[in-house]
Formats: sequence, C-alpha cells, structure tokens
Amino acid sequence: MRAMSTSYELGGRSAQKRRTREALVAAARDIVAAGLTPTVEQAAEAAGVSRTTAYRYFPTARALLVAAHPEMTTESMLPPDGPADPAARLDAVVLSFTQLIVETEPQQRTMLRLSLEMDAHERAALPLRQGRAVGWITEALEGFRGTWSDEELRRLVVAIRATTGIEALVWLVDVAGLSRDEAVESMRWSAQALLHQAIADRSG
Repeated sequence: MRAMSTSYELGGRSAQKRRTREALVAAARDIVAAGLTPTVEQAAEAAGVSRTTAYRYFPTARALLVAAHPEMTTESMLPPDGPADPAARLDAVVLSFTQLIVETEPQQRTMLRLSLEMDAHERAALPLRQGRAVGWITEALEGFRGTWSDEELRRLVVAIRATTGIEALVWLVDVAGLSRDEAVESMRWSAQALLHQAIADRSG
C-alpha cells in the first residue's frame, strides 16, 4: 500500500505532489483531533483534493491513518548535541516524548481508542503499536549495550515505556487527577527511578 503511493509521488512534479500529500495528511490529522476516524474521501474534501487523486496517495483509510499519526516522521527524540550520560539522555528522550504526547493529545487519544477497537491485523499497522517509543528509549540507553545483556536492556526499556506515552497520560490525568505538567513530571520521575533501580540491581 505504501509502496504504491510512494511510487506515484516519485513520478514527476515531486514538489506539487509533496504539497498535496502534506495537505491530505494535515486534513486527516484535523479529523483525528476532532475524535473521528478519517476516511480518504473526508480528507480529500477537507484538503480540496479530488477523491481520485487522494486515493493515489492513500489507497486505504488505514494507510491514511498511519500517515496521520503525530509521531510518524520522528526518528529520534535526542537533541543533536545530546548528553553522554545515560540518565541525562533518558530524561531528554522522555521529556521530548511526553511533550509531544501532550502537544498532540487529541490525536493521540483518538489513535489509542482506534488501536483498542481495531482487530489484531489492523492494530498492528498503527504507529502506536510499532514500538517507536521503544526505539527512542533504547537509543537513550545505548551506552549500556555491551555491558548489559540484551534481555536486561530490553526489560528496562519496556518497563520505562509502560510508564510513559498516551496510555500513561490518560491514566495520570483522567484517573489520578494530575495536571498535564504534573503528569509529565511523574513520567520523567518514573523513568529515572526505573533506571536507578536497574543499575542498583546489577551492582547488588
């Protein structure tokens, strides 16, 4: 599906096609922010693009939904001059990640709801279920690779991921009653606590 749309977009007039794709994705994100599941037709109408053209970019609603995810193009959460210390790197990643979640909360909540409503095959295509955050956290802790086993590193990364992201934000805000700033600080604290406990366990 993505290969089909990519080949079309590379077939000439690339700047115009890029603008058209960006307009469709922006329209889809607006629809998601409103708590709705975007269709290709709805995105096309909102973007002022013909349905036929829209389907050349996104053959299915699922392909459009994946492209509309706020984290779709984010490859790293570390700044270009990121720190060397693992704890500082982890905090930088968690802060960037949680700030992104708060800034795009309406879209994130909709994506979370859709991931719970879809069947297993559809759910697997959503960026929320493809481990992007796991990759960002792993990058922050790369300094441990070689001295920690893959299993130890993976266990820590998964534990940190379980305390961050839209799932954690929803619980902290809706159930625990924290403000969003307090929720971000709670997620940062949890990540550091898990890191320090993992280090203590290894040295004990």
